[in-house]
Amino acid sequence: MPQPYSPQEDSFMLSEQVKKYAKGVILDVGTGRGIQVLSALENKLSKKIIGIDIDKEAVDYCRKKIKSKKADFFQSDLFDIFKRKKLLPKEFFSCQFDTIIFNPPYLPAENPKDIDIQLEGGKKGYEVIERFLSEANEFLSQDGIILLLFSSRTNKEYIDNLIQKSLFISEILDKKHFFFEDLFVYKISKSEILKEIESNGISKIKFLAKGHHGLVYLGVYRGRKTAIKIKNPKSHAINTIAKEAYWLEKLEKYKIAPKLIISSGNFLAMEFVEGDLILDYIRKSGKKETIELLNKIFEQLIILDKLGIKKEEMHHPIKHIIIRRGNPVLIDFERAHYTEKQSNVTQFYSFLMRITALLAVKGIEIDKDSVMEACREYRKTGRISMDFFASNHPA
Repeated sequence: MPQPYSPQEDSFMLSEQVKKYAKGVILDVGTGRGIQVLSALENKLSKKIIGIDIDKEAVDYCRKKIKSKKADFFQSDLFDIFKRKKLLPKEFFSCQFDTIIFNPPYLPAENPKDIDIQLEGGKKGYEVIERFLSEANEFLSQDGIILLLFSSRTNKEYIDNLIQKSLFISEILDKKHFFFEDLFVYKISKSEILKEIESNGISKIKFLAKGHHGLVYLGVYRGRKTAIKIKNPKSHAINTIAKEAYWLEKLEKYKIAPKLIISSGNFLAMEFVEGDLILDYIRKSGKKETIELLNKIFEQLIILDKLGIKKEEMHHPIKHIIIRRGNPVLIDFERAHYTEKQSNVTQFYSFLMRITALLAVKGIEIDKDSVMEACREYRKTGRISMDFFASNHPA
C-alpha cells in the first residue's frame, strides 16, 4: 500500500478555502495526511471534524500525527461507514455535516485496469466525483456546504451538469493554472427546490431520469420509495408540474396513474411504480399474459377517452406504460389535456401495428386490415373491437 497522499498545490489551494469557510460539524473525505483537518481546526467555527479515507495507512497516520479532541479518523470508501454504521460511534449514526470537504482523485486513468486510487478518478477522471455527488446530499445539513476541488482535466462541463442534476448550486471560490491544467475550488450548497422537497419529509433524493419537460428523482417518504418530478430547466413548457398533479389527482379513483402524494408549484411527489416497461414485459411474457395485458391497456384508454382526456404518447408509449404485477400503470401526464376527439385507443392501435413482429414471436397475429377497421368503428361508434385478438386466445 502506498504512503498517504503528500500535499501538493491542489491540497494547499483547497486548504485556504477550508480555513475561510469550514464550519460546524465537518467531514473531510479522502483525508490523506489530514491537511484539510488541520486547516479546519484553525477555524473557530469548527465544532467537530471527521476525516475518512479508503486507505487504512492514511487513517493510522492521521490518528498518530493529529492530536485534537475535535478530530476523529475512520477508514471508509466515501460515505460507506455512515451507511453501514459498523465501527462508527453512535453519536455519528444520524450525523449530517455542516461542511463536507473533498479533494478527490480526479485525473483520467492511464490504465483503467490498474487505477492509482490516490490520483485517478476512473477512466474519465470524474467517476469518483460522480459517485460522491450522488450520495452527498443525504449527509449534508440543510444549510451545509461542500468544498470540492477538481481539475479541468476532469471535464468541468460534466461536473457542472452533475452538480445541477444533484439539485445543488455552486460558485467558484478559486481558480489557478498549473502546467497543463486549471484547478477549481467550488463551494456547493443545496438549491431552494431541494430544500423544499426535503422540508416536505422526503429524504435520500437521487437523480433517476430526464424527460423533455421534467426531471425525475427517487426519494423516500414515510419509509416508501417515492418518485419526485420537477420541471426540466431547459424546457419552455408552462405549468407542467401543476398540470400533471391535476391529472394524477383526477385519475386516482380509476387506478390508471400513480397516486399523487405531495404537490406544490415547484415539484410533485407520487408513488414510485416498480415494474417493467411495456416492451420488456411482452418480451418475457407468454402469449396469454400478453393478450391479457393488451386488453387491460385498452380498458384504461377507453376510460380516458370517455373522460375526454387525451394523454398523448399512446402511439409510442414504450416509456409511458409500466407493468406492475401484470397490471399496466400509465405515467407522464404533463402533456395531457381535454379534447372532444377520442384518440388514446386509436393511437394505441397504431402502436400495435408497429410491434407486429414482436407479437408474432409470441404467437399473436394481428391483421392490418382488421385493425384499420377497428379504428374506423371506434371513431364512429365509440365501441372497441378486439376481434383481431379472438383467434389468438388459447383454446
